[in-house]
Amino acid sequence: MDETLTPIYEQVLRRNPGELEFHQAVREVFDSLGPVVRKHPHYTEAAVLQRLCEPERQIIFRVPWVDDRGQVQIHRGFRVQYSSALGPYKGGLRFHPSVYLGIVKFLGFEQIFKNALTGMPIGGGKGGSDFDPRGRSDGEVMRFCQSFMTELHRHIGEHTDVPAGDIGVGGREIGYLFGQYKRMTNRYESGVLTGKGLTWGGSLVRTEATGYGTVLFAERMLGTRGEGLDGRTVGVSGAGNVAVHAVEKAQALGARVVTFSDSSGYVVDPAGVDLELLRDVKVEHRGRAEDYAARRPGARFVAGGSVWDVPADVALPCATQNELDEAAARRLVAHGVRAVAEGANMPCTPGAVAVLREAGVLFGPGKAANAGGVATSALEMQQNASRDSWTFEHTESRLSEIMTAIHDRCAATAEEYGRPGDYVLGANVAGFRRVADAMLAQGLT
Repeated sequence: MDETLTPIYEQVLRRNPGELEFHQAVREVFDSLGPVVRKHPHYTEAAVLQRLCEPERQIIFRVPWVDDRGQVQIHRGFRVQYSSALGPYKGGLRFHPSVYLGIVKFLGFEQIFKNALTGMPIGGGKGGSDFDPRGRSDGEVMRFCQSFMTELHRHIGEHTDVPAGDIGVGGREIGYLFGQYKRMTNRYESGVLTGKGLTWGGSLVRTEATGYGTVLFAERMLGTRGEGLDGRTVGVSGAGNVAVHAVEKAQALGARVVTFSDSSGYVVDPAGVDLELLRDVKVEHRGRAEDYAARRPGARFVAGGSVWDVPADVALPCATQNELDEAAARRLVAHGVRAVAEGANMPCTPGAVAVLREAGVLFGPGKAANAGGVATSALEMQQNASRDSWTFEHTESRLSEIMTAIHDRCAATAEEYGRPGDYVLGANVAGFRRVADAMLAQGLT
């Protein structure tokens, strides 16, 4: 880290004790910004970094609800409205037991730069709750979502803050949240949430966008070396929405996807993952990875362990933060991995990123590689604002254009700062400069 940034980072640690994921996200960005602050000292003179590390608003609230046994449950809700320099706050809601303020701040901080890279007029924010929807009935999920939105509704709006889904928040949850927002405000403000159902304001391709975009970014990186995904072996982690659609798009581009995983372990399918069976097990019936292996000849389930033990030409970590550590990265490098693109948010530890970069592996950081999801959310907002709906083909074409532009913007920025092929530096610097310039133009806000 550049010595001019060290005291700012130390201040972040003092002001935000115990928020390890947030510290990691800030450090990852700061490690790239030395050349920028040396070339453009006015960023530090105007305290842009100090302002960026402090959210504009942090909202924490109680979420009481009644379960099916008639017992009152209490959870904690969060919304961190991080930066509105480029537009209304935009970022998902995560419902998972691991959620606490540090997780939400790390995600919101990442979202600032991710959203900036899309070129769309959206700021950065994130939210969620420590509620776990797994194993809950539809009635319980509805009552929780209604209680959550009863408080959240006063803080959001299509010109203020536009949440979406994340881990634990899919179409069911978005529907319940939107219904309660409409009830509380007496407005059909379809642009207040994205990820909605297709019959009531949602966008085609939104479900697929994060996984598709991650694969498109990986393909674009490989293209810089005259390579592609056709004929390549691909390893995917996770089995949620992002992972399933990464499998779909990788296969469509000619790759053979041989793995996926969940919290119980991972599946190796040497013949290539059966996409329809994967969807049936994980999407339709919310089953476990071992259920897939039990129904698929030749596939095997490995309890625990690391999905990154399986050799792959391209790795797409699509599960959760810090899932791919330094040891796993070394195994991937030893097996000849060519490219890694982050489908999840910060799934690679700093040690893993260092190993991959030192080995010359093409590495697409999440804020660039998985930005297709939020970009398509912005396209959904456009459709809502114009009371319009676009075809799948048109929306997917827009997604492809956006992902190409993100890749090229990162690559050009890395080249400008003397680090060709360094997508980490390119993404961090390009995202930072767009937000920082807007902040300076708008004065001390």
